[in-house]
Amino acid sequence: MTPQQSINLKAKTAALAAMQRLPIEPTSLVNYRSKGRVVIIGDNQALEIAPRLNERLHAMVILTQGVEEPGVPLIPLGGRAIHIEGYLGDFRILLAGGGEHNTETIAADLILDLSPTPLINAQMKPPGYVYSEMEEVALQAAVEELEELTGSFEKPRYFDYNPDICAHGHAGKTACNRCIEACPADAIKSLAETIEVNAHLCQGGGVCATVCPSGAIRYAYPNPKDNLDRMRRLLSVYREEGGFDPVVVFIAESDDFVTDSLPTNYLPFLVEELASVGLEFWLSTLAFGAHSVLLLNGGGVPERSVKALEEQLRTVDEIITAMGYAAGLVSLIAPEDLDTEQIVSMPAIKPAGFSGLGGKRQTAYLAIDHLFTEAEKPKPMVSLTVGAPFGKADVDANACTLCFSCVGACPGKALQTGGEGVPQLLFIEDNCLQCGMCTRTCPEDAIWITPRLLFDADQRRQKRKLHEEAPFLCTSCGKPFATRSVIDNMLNKLQGHYMFQNERARKRLTMCEDCRVIDIVQDQEAMNGGIDGRFRQ
Repeated sequence: MTPQQSINLKAKTAALAAMQRLPIEPTSLVNYRSKGRVVIIGDNQALEIAPRLNERLHAMVILTQGVEEPGVPLIPLGGRAIHIEGYLGDFRILLAGGGEHNTETIAADLILDLSPTPLINAQMKPPGYVYSEMEEVALQAAVEELEELTGSFEKPRYFDYNPDICAHGHAGKTACNRCIEACPADAIKSLAETIEVNAHLCQGGGVCATVCPSGAIRYAYPNPKDNLDRMRRLLSVYREEGGFDPVVVFIAESDDFVTDSLPTNYLPFLVEELASVGLEFWLSTLAFGAHSVLLLNGGGVPERSVKALEEQLRTVDEIITAMGYAAGLVSLIAPEDLDTEQIVSMPAIKPAGFSGLGGKRQTAYLAIDHLFTEAEKPKPMVSLTVGAPFGKADVDANACTLCFSCVGACPGKALQTGGEGVPQLLFIEDNCLQCGMCTRTCPEDAIWITPRLLFDADQRRQKRKLHEEAPFLCTSCGKPFATRSVIDNMLNKLQGHYMFQNERARKRLTMCEDCRVIDIVQDQEAMNGGIDGRFRQ
């Protein structure tokens, strides 16, 4: 070991110890209760497995095919379809097909699935669901796993959800499905305008929080603030103790990787799951002084999560290269590539000192702004690939009627009204999530969005005027109450409506609300419920 390696090792040891001393805010717990009711799904071999279970387990077999044998409780499948819902202690197995009277539901605490392929397609299977191939070694491991799953269990509640800033849906329109599509446990479902996370199915994969553009879903254990504080302390103490060239390596605790085998300047940072930290955390790590960031995939990251990580990595590369830094400062690698990976390093910069007290987007912007300030020759703006959570909105002035449907739908408050008595549509790029809610709710298809990032923070935060019209004045009292395009659009759409066939009724559409009410009361024909006698009863 060289003298510098010795210094690095001493600095790493001190830094890891200092990081571990920081407290982590606890989260609530999710509870399970299993009484050992096991349903084994399979053919005749399932009947042979049931007697092997210990006395704490009570087995029933759903016989998919084969001959019934005495002594084992079973239900013949009889050609019916199998649908499984639930989790440890609360599974419901629906057998359906062949008529209404041939349907039944079976309750179970545990499931042993011996089908040719798993009946549950989720990449992260529910707790209590065990799938096994028919080889003896695999079967014995499955039996031992089941025998450990009786009694009471608890785990952390891994997420917090704030529906107020969720970009999933509005007024019957769906925009953002990123968390639903990325969740490897299929624990998230749509509730029209919001989403629901099943805490019993959630296993802490964390990719939902990583892909969420607004921070509506937040990883709860450890929470973002605690993780950022730990990372800042890790790198700060490492530098103070004389360590050089720190490379931060994110490692999933479930991978059981031996961190002692890492080079002396590689600082391990353990997370519940690799996908539980994303773009804002990686950029913060670079801003705190890491020379490089490695995401160590030991093979346990589900395919959906890998895809989400790769999309975030692409966005990070686009941002940092536009600042003049090298591509690949954050990379996803396998353990076997640690020795051969060509590490890309940051130039020396002044380390940032911000905390994680803000939300997800605030953290991302703090990191981006710091890296931009430290960059030598950054570009003023970077175009990003579709799916990035930063960007702008534009409006077709010839189509926009300033109805402000987009303003009410925008979850990030990027679109706003403005002007004293002058109808205006304003835009704050700093707030834009690129969720597409505005494009889906605009009745005139007048809005489009473009992913990009302005590096000038002041310019990003400015209110920019997208469209403005002179107000339309009430034809009765002269008060401004709408825009000319709104009135013209309304007159055009109601041109053939039976209630607006006479001139007086049509003129009411050009009046403000107060004058419209007064005119209706003074119009005997309108008060009688029709335009003329043809509509009276």
